Amino acid sequence: MFRRLLSTPSDFVLMICRLALGVVFFAHGAQKMLGWFGGYGFRGSMGFFTHGMHIPAPFAFLAICAEFFGGLGLLVGLLTRIAAFGLFCDMMVALFLVHIHNGFFMNWYGTKHGEGFEFHLLALALLFLILARGAGFFSIDRLISRPTKASAAV
Repeated sequence: MFRRLLSTPSDFVLMICRLALGVVFFAHGAQKMLGWFGGYGFRGSMGFFTHGMHIPAPFAFLAICAEFFGGLGLLVGLLTRIAAFGLFCDMMVALFLVHIHNGFFMNWYGTKHGEGFEFHLLALALLFLILARGAGFFSIDRLISRPTKASAAV
């Protein structure tokens, strides 16, 4: 079953989608976890989620971990479907609890109260692709799940 979870075709397009999502989510996760790229770090993000947005601490912790570790998982292609599932859940919650009330479009001109959900919709579509098909070419999942010569001979 574990091999089936890691199985993936040698698909270059999947790799490109996975890497693009990995860069984006790792950057957002690093803001929240480490304070990189102008972020508030773990303590600041937890405070904002729990006090500002009234999200229970366990869920705030899971959101931060999903973006940081899920982004890393996508970048290297390790446990890719698990990473994509965590990020998929994170984006569904963000879309329906926070961003859907702000309309479809992002707040390009700073005239609205918050951001729309167009980014989340794109991320969900790409995450679904990775959930369904796997990590693609050049991934640790592919290296682990490929049958060895010894097991293929049996």
